Amino acid sequence: MQRATLRQAKSIDNVYNTAYWHLSQQDFTINEIRSKLERKTDKQEWIETVLAKLIESGYLKSDADFAVRYCEMAFGNEIGSGAIKRKLQLRGLSATDVDTAIEQVIEARQIDCYKMATSRLLSRFEHFNNTNKEKVYSQMTTKGFSRAEIDYALSQHPQRETLRSKLAVKADKIELSSEIIKLFKKGKGETLILQELKQRLIDVTEFEQTVYQLALSGDVDFYVSCKAELAKKRYDLSDYKDKSKAYAYLSRKGFSSDEIKEAMRIEDD
Repeated sequence: MQRATLRQAKSIDNVYNTAYWHLSQQDFTINEIRSKLERKTDKQEWIETVLAKLIESGYLKSDADFAVRYCEMAFGNEIGSGAIKRKLQLRGLSATDVDTAIEQVIEARQIDCYKMATSRLLSRFEHFNNTNKEKVYSQMTTKGFSRAEIDYALSQHPQRETLRSKLAVKADKIELSSEIIKLFKKGKGETLILQELKQRLIDVTEFEQTVYQLALSGDVDFYVSCKAELAKKRYDLSDYKDKSKAYAYLSRKGFSSDEIKEAMRIEDD
């Protein structure tokens, strides 16, 4: 959306008033104030005169001083150095001024970033009932903390053992037999199904018993499935190399040796 055109300054006093008004709202960098004044007038001599006077009188800080003040405020609000760097560089400050300010404030105020991360985590997360590991790391990273600082903070949290990954939380909602049937219908053998379920952190304690019950009810039949998967390919089972390739293919699909041999025997018939 296009910004509205400001009424142009008729005198340098108008430019002063504009600068004072903006600075009364919050701190700005020199370039930020310059940009605002350039919308008010195209007389560069007025702008430079006003900027010089503001700097001389202390109303406007140098970039280095601005960075120091911002760091003091941010660290006081438990904002990590990563977020401070991002914010100040977006506002046009040099990496040198930013890094120097962060180091200066950390040393002057004896800031322990690991303890600060711990304090913020404890104040924001009394427990982890309604969140997951990825969300916690994302929020803490957004607030400027490093992976090491977040790891340390979590190690100090009394409820750390209850923090689970998004995958683990999702796995709790999965019904084991339904998932086995779903993967079976995709042509996957028992071994591959078990492997995939483990990778997704699904509880497989009752896996063997569940597969047994599904086989009894006719919901799964890995011998039939193995034959169907073999039929999709065009292996020449009379050729030793092709037969070896077929065996390897079905094995990768998760079928057992007995299932593969039966499928090949039936195919030979």
